[in-house]
Amino acid sequence: MRRRMLPFYAATLFAVTLAGLMLIFPSEALRASLKGVSIWWDVLFPALFPFFVISEMMLGVGIVHFFGTLLDPLMRPLFRVPGIGGFVMAMGFASGYPIGARLTAQLWEQRLVNREEGERLVAFTTSSDPIFLIGAVAVGFFHDAALAGVLAAAHYGSAVLIGLLMRFHGKPGAGNNAQPVPAGSSGPISGRGLWQRAFDAMHEARMKDGRPLGVMLQKALGSGLQLMFVVGGLVVFFSVVMEVMSSAHIMNLLYAGAESILRLFALPAPLAEAVVGGFFEVTIGSKAAGGAAGIPEIYKAAIAAWVLSWGGLSVHAQIVSLLHQTDLRYAPFAAARLLHGVLAALLVLLLWEPLSPALSVWSVLPEPEVTRPVSTLLRHTLPAAGSLFAAMLGVLLLLSFLLSFGKRGMNPRSR
Repeated sequence: MRRRMLPFYAATLFAVTLAGLMLIFPSEALRASLKGVSIWWDVLFPALFPFFVISEMMLGVGIVHFFGTLLDPLMRPLFRVPGIGGFVMAMGFASGYPIGARLTAQLWEQRLVNREEGERLVAFTTSSDPIFLIGAVAVGFFHDAALAGVLAAAHYGSAVLIGLLMRFHGKPGAGNNAQPVPAGSSGPISGRGLWQRAFDAMHEARMKDGRPLGVMLQKALGSGLQLMFVVGGLVVFFSVVMEVMSSAHIMNLLYAGAESILRLFALPAPLAEAVVGGFFEVTIGSKAAGGAAGIPEIYKAAIAAWVLSWGGLSVHAQIVSLLHQTDLRYAPFAAARLLHGVLAALLVLLLWEPLSPALSVWSVLPEPEVTRPVSTLLRHTLPAAGSLFAAMLGVLLLLSFLLSFGKRGMNPRSR
């Protein structure tokens, strides 16, 4: 009984300590709050809110189900998730965290994925958006456009590796609450049959939803706004936590622990500030890594890749808030984030020499500042994210068609 109460006691102690620190350092707490609100309004709101609304509309009209059917021949054997996970993957990579978790939670509510499938999906579709990775980190913090290619290859490449590793998570059929696959839908099928199934799935989903488009849009706007306020509150909260802990010199103890870990892996100890900052919040850790002086660029980039892939406790809290109404567990997600960070850092070290010269073409990039005007962010973020989403979806569809036709060619009954 006492062991079960330990998390409660720990949370209570943390809350009391934080309240005391805010009373001791009120001006620092206020400054951090204003900074968090600025990041939320200038960066997160215009970048995430349109995708929250669009994704819910796509679910309502059945477009997600349409692409899910087309991608099923690829996603099931490769990642052990339904084809609809391919849409979540493309959307998550294009728009960044926490879009992947948001879509996965909606799929679980519609009984389109079970618990193990949802946990696999959230584990590898939670990633940084390309505009932040390229414009803010590579150009804004590191002042090196060529670094964007290495970071992108390491970050998104390791995310795909996490997806392949997570296919071994869970037992086949365990915790199954997903809708059964329609009879006769398994096995290789013709291209015409695949398209017909996709349109049937879209029509069935639209009929099952049944809401007029006006009502659907109203609900999407309401739920999107509600989620954005949750995201904003978490950003402000962690900004205050970091600031008051720094003012109380508590962070120095964490820096010392991080230095010990870095020395264990033969990494420069001065990067401890970036590691600790990134453990709490992505922007703080990435900026600290880029601003570290007197350290080889390769190690700074590796730590930045770890920060981007781990996501920070701020992002973790956002994911937990999205999944709390489902039965998806946090532990597999946390383990996948930690492994994603380690793999991304290792990929930077491995790809540094071969990719750095070849990917110096990343020169035409968005505005490098993290807190830039809303109009500038919208002008760069939405077209770039849309292009990446379309490109990823196109590649996944092509691979799915090739795999489907390949199986059909090997099946004598299909000839």
